[in-house]
Amino acid sequence: MALTEAQSEYLKSHTQGVLGTGRKNGSPQLSTINYMFDGEHVWISATKDRAKFVNAMRNPEVALLVPDNGKQVIVYGTAEGITERLERNKRTRALRAVGPAPSPDSEEELDQQLESEGRVVIKITPVRAFDRL
Repeated sequence: MALTEAQSEYLKSHTQGVLGTGRKNGSPQLSTINYMFDGEHVWISATKDRAKFVNAMRNPEVALLVPDNGKQVIVYGTAEGITERLERNKRTRALRAVGPAPSPDSEEELDQQLESEGRVVIKITPVRAFDRL
């Protein structure tokens, strides 16, 4: 695994960070995001039209900075877009459980809401990480 136990625990104990992707012209794109780390992957909710998703699908090499009062973990990894409805819905419900947006109770309502919003999930597989813990 690309992460140490301390890095993994740090990522699990936080939910906000800064996602770095590459624009079409090669310049960086930074987005403040909410995320969930399940011990193996970082999960981020987005919409299909957002720069973070478009950029990550074009060039899946991404970076995630999770700062906290002088401490930080930087994860470099590979992004994958999750658009399949069942997996997207499952991951979105889990993300919303730790984030600010509540989910509808029924799966049908959630599915309709996510479809109307054009919502997808970005799955990041860590490749390497650096920290100041």
